[in-house]
Amino acid sequence: MTDLTTLTIADARDKLRAKEISATDLAEAYIATVEGGDALNAYSVKTPEIAREQAKAADDRLGSGGAPSLCGIPIGVKDLYCTKGVNSQSGSNILKDFKPAYESTVTQNLWNDGAVMLGKLSMDEFAMGSSNETACYGNVVSPWRAKGSDAPLTPGGSSGGSASALAADMAMATLGTDTGGSIRQPAAFTGLVGLKPTWGRVSRWGIIAFASSLDQAGPFTRTVRDAAIMLGSMASVDDKDSTSAEIAVPDYEAALTGDIKGKRIGVPKEYVADGMSSEIKALWEKGAEDLRAKGAEIVEISLPHTKYALPAYYIIAPAEASSNLARYDGVRYGHRADIGKGDGITEMYEKSRAAGFGAEVKRRIMIGSYVLSAGYYDAYYSRAQKIRTLIKRDFEQAFETVDAILTPTTPSPAFELGSMTDADPVEMYLQDIFTVTVNMAGLPGISVPAGMSESGLPLGLQLIGKAFDEAGLLNTAYALEETAGFTAKPDKWW
Repeated sequence: MTDLTTLTIADARDKLRAKEISATDLAEAYIATVEGGDALNAYSVKTPEIAREQAKAADDRLGSGGAPSLCGIPIGVKDLYCTKGVNSQSGSNILKDFKPAYESTVTQNLWNDGAVMLGKLSMDEFAMGSSNETACYGNVVSPWRAKGSDAPLTPGGSSGGSASALAADMAMATLGTDTGGSIRQPAAFTGLVGLKPTWGRVSRWGIIAFASSLDQAGPFTRTVRDAAIMLGSMASVDDKDSTSAEIAVPDYEAALTGDIKGKRIGVPKEYVADGMSSEIKALWEKGAEDLRAKGAEIVEISLPHTKYALPAYYIIAPAEASSNLARYDGVRYGHRADIGKGDGITEMYEKSRAAGFGAEVKRRIMIGSYVLSAGYYDAYYSRAQKIRTLIKRDFEQAFETVDAILTPTTPSPAFELGSMTDADPVEMYLQDIFTVTVNMAGLPGISVPAGMSESGLPLGLQLIGKAFDEAGLLNTAYALEETAGFTAKPDKWW
């Protein structure tokens, strides 16, 4: 019998409907792999009993016919999605033991379609990080290892638990969020497909916020087809989210023809970054040639304000974070520090926040508070917002002549855990150099596994699409996936 934990969603859906396997079979297979994967530290909470209950309900639904595509599909959920009655603490001690009394819109959509929850997945604290080394649960480890080395590698961040679990076959798909690349970068590091939809395409209600104008929920999957299936269930118009776009959700899977003849694919000259490795550049060139072989026209384009994107992002994102995280004060929920005799409410706030937040979160709160303060708002935050408008305009002008844009996803393959945490934090921030522009412009982006590094690690290519044209973007990604032919898996050592 085929190993159930290696099936794609599309294949599992067909087998479930044909009664070749049951949702209970799938759930038990994945529960076993989750139990055997503790060395990766990907799951912050395991929910086997919930999985068994949901799988039984899925089997009943499958038995009656007409079940949705995700009925019986086991998934893992990033820790910042609120899940009713299950710890949802965004990787932070400030939210220790927080169990929401409600369900996020995205997870509710998935449960309505019969998906099965295996547990919650670790992440960088409040999604602030590029290596999954800032979580209160400890580091998440990638299942991949470089050739001839036993050194533990990062799975990327902030959705590192989501990437590690899926790459290690501990879920059939996982949920992530992307504020500056936190789906696409981990996907590239672990050989997965990672999709960041257009801002407003997927509801943010019930997702613990980092930077509200940048955050967007999206899936990690093994294939582009699976990403289309997941997005079709996750996306919805939501009255509870005032930023949810009132645009009907198309059939993304039906759009996957693989026909890109006549499509114009832009290659931005500004993305040839200083210090880009020769293997990343070669992969990018090969990706362009592969798309040309499929009938697309490759066009050089200019995105002139790209060089300002990273510094502008690291002003806007911390500014929004400082505002969003002000609510965590130890009063209504989460961690409350012990206070001494004579201490008042101000001291309680200070001690609770000092003990509850980690170093990277504190750094970004301080940066955000500084750039929003009197005397500095116009010099920093206001100017960064103007740059953001220029970046968005660059893309709008580019999309007048091209249908999609092809870039690298990351400047390097996965790096060793600990190799950047003691360095200048700017070195870590540079991991987002190819991804932050997409969030700044609110556009959809997808990372597709496209090759292997000389050290035997996965490399990804990024495609950027027009706003709310996820269907077209997914189809181009489908063509790229077909030509790349990526099938590599990590050797099991855990």
